Amino acid sequence: MYKNLFKMLKLIAVFLALSGLAAAQTATLSPDLMSAVPTSTPKIIVRFKRAPTDVDLRRILALSQGGVLRKRLHSVKGGAFTVPAAALARIAADSGVAYVSRDRRVRGKLDLTAAAVNASAAWTAGWDGSGVGVAVIDSGVVASPDLLDSMGRFHVVDAMDFAGGGPVDQYGHGTHVSGIIAANGTQSTCPACTRTFRGIAPNANLIDLRVLDQNGESDDSTVIQAIDAAIALKDQDNIRVINLSLGRPVFESYAQDPLCQAVEAAWQAGIVVVVAAGNDGRDDSFNSSGYGTIGSPGNDPYVITVGAMKTEGTPDLSDDLVASYSSKGPTSVDQIMKPDLVAPGNQVVSLLAQGATLPTQFPADLIPLSYYMQTSSSALSTGYFSLSGTSMATPVVSGAAADLLEAEPELTPDQVKAKLMKTAFKAFPANSSVFDPLTGNTYVDQYDAFTIGAGYLDLQAALADTSLPSGPALSPTATWDPVSGNAYVSPAQSTVWNSTPDYSLRSVWGDTVLPDGSNALWGNQTAPWGVPLSASQSVWGDQIWGNRSVWGDRSVWGDRSVWGDQSVWGDRSVWGDAILLKGEN
Repeated sequence: MYKNLFKMLKLIAVFLALSGLAAAQTATLSPDLMSAVPTSTPKIIVRFKRAPTDVDLRRILALSQGGVLRKRLHSVKGGAFTVPAAALARIAADSGVAYVSRDRRVRGKLDLTAAAVNASAAWTAGWDGSGVGVAVIDSGVVASPDLLDSMGRFHVVDAMDFAGGGPVDQYGHGTHVSGIIAANGTQSTCPACTRTFRGIAPNANLIDLRVLDQNGESDDSTVIQAIDAAIALKDQDNIRVINLSLGRPVFESYAQDPLCQAVEAAWQAGIVVVVAAGNDGRDDSFNSSGYGTIGSPGNDPYVITVGAMKTEGTPDLSDDLVASYSSKGPTSVDQIMKPDLVAPGNQVVSLLAQGATLPTQFPADLIPLSYYMQTSSSALSTGYFSLSGTSMATPVVSGAAADLLEAEPELTPDQVKAKLMKTAFKAFPANSSVFDPLTGNTYVDQYDAFTIGAGYLDLQAALADTSLPSGPALSPTATWDPVSGNAYVSPAQSTVWNSTPDYSLRSVWGDTVLPDGSNALWGNQTAPWGVPLSASQSVWGDQIWGNRSVWGDRSVWGDRSVWGDQSVWGDRSVWGDAILLKGEN
């Protein structure tokens, strides 16, 4: 009896010892390694309880019985090894080991811009802009490796120069914009890469229509020439989208503005036109808190006008905030409700045109290799750099439109606009603020219809939407009643906004429109969101919408650069110290 009891106790002791060993191994071995194929040789990271010595590293090699030390990892007190899977339990049981994990692939991590608008959902579904032509009316496009397809063919399928000097990007802006639309991430795809800078429609065709010279300058007629060319090339190159990351002040109604009329012609020809709102949201020259600063042709009710958001350094869009420099509506003269959408535009990393004006003048916008690679090198990237502004947010929407049109090629420009606006993310804070240490100013943004439009682009939601809007999608007018002191939403008759409940004002703009249940956007003297504005100083007052443009005689297309210090985009260059070099984080 006692003999049998002794044997039982001995077996229990052995079982408990083995269980303890197994538990210890489990505690230090990552779950995805527990199912490793016994005959495989996984790449692992071994973290030690203290900084490992050469003796510690050799001990792991001895336990592995054939493993290889690949890297020392000082910051995590560890090393990267390749070992036979049969050795994992022995390594995990070592008393000096804190944890053993698989050396997981991080190469496919999305850039924050693509992640914020759920672009990966489009790629997963097979929509990457294939076959869709996007005309980039800008400063040109260089032949970056990121713009070559798998056969080595350049994504730019057609190019025309309207600025003189040939279709080469001497400024650096057009290449950056093009990368946001269609870069395939070649230069940021490598074993050591931690981010992949992939465009929203990485297989779209680009049509390079150069209008800005090496200083970023152009004029109305040159831009209109390029728009005309896009219309003429529409069928040949299947141009479905025009990207206009440029603009100028509003001097007359959109019904007379030649730039507006040109973009309307493209729209009527079946081309989605996407335009930057402008970067003048900090301009309080008329005591309007930055309202009424949308530029032309973004003031046209047909086009999709895009404001800028900040990703706040995360792929999660729920913590994103509007950029305080993003221009706000309503538009000058016509009081059109703009912008239509917002998209990531702050500190966006995209393609670098080496030797161009922008990277030369603003070397602080160049990024180190360590930003997207596991390296101790302090060298700067020769392929990418960072810029901010609604110019960067605009191609995000252009790329999304290309993906949507690949998925549903029968969609009209109005249907594309309506779908993107209806499905936009609409859960925002009431307000946010940012302090600029360079100027000493604090800028406060309210999340109303004139700041974020119908919301934050969500490509996944747009692709999932099965509704088919009917009618034109002209942006509504905001009408001010001087008697009551209220502003009201006034959509044109027979537009999509008053055709079905799915596309009603509240459905599309959310709670930023009709906050009190009526059609009132802006209450008497104080808006529902808390901006004090008297009638004489409001965006509908004579001080702003009188006989002259909100920007007076200043023209973005004058003697100064398109981004000059007297342009629509603010007191500094669009990449000047006050807005962009320091970012908004």
